[in-house]
Amino acid sequence: MPFPGGSKAMMGTNPLAFAAPIPGRAPLLVDLALSLVARSKIVAAQKAGRKIPADWAIDAHGTATDDPAAALAGALQPVGGAKGAALALMVEVLCAALVGARYGWEASSFLDDRGDSPGVGQMLIALDPGAFAGPGYGPRMLDLVGAVGAEAGVRLPGDRRLASRERVRTEGLAIAPDLHHQIEELAAELERK
Repeated sequence: MPFPGGSKAMMGTNPLAFAAPIPGRAPLLVDLALSLVARSKIVAAQKAGRKIPADWAIDAHGTATDDPAAALAGALQPVGGAKGAALALMVEVLCAALVGARYGWEASSFLDDRGDSPGVGQMLIALDPGAFAGPGYGPRMLDLVGAVGAEAGVRLPGDRRLASRERVRTEGLAIAPDLHHQIEELAAELERK
């Protein structure tokens, strides 16, 4: 992603993930990339011959574009503009500068096998809630998720994924016929090798 005002992809999509335990239920899970949209949505639009919203990406010259091909040759935009870019910059600090890994602009692509491995870093920070809040943490978390989740239509982060996982476990996974065909072709090709 570029920094606002720039035209070069200087940072990766720099995902953040947080988890907080909650007594008697699944943890609160937040897992998000700091790009406005996933690259796969742009690829899907290109395959379908559709334009994309012009705020999703810039082309190789730093100009907003609704052309998926130009977007793929350019860079994804950060979520939340300058605020998202600032968060992504801090992820670069934690996961590249601090641990000695490659910066976003130095990393090779995850999408092909050209060059070295991307060489990006990760940062894991674990905090013991009891060390901060003592025995009051659990009841306070139950209060928090209860209050936030009490409003009609509100869904806590991670709940949809957990419900989907349970649905797939009990009902199986539906696959579109064209995707099923592609998987079978790939399996047959790999079997021949």
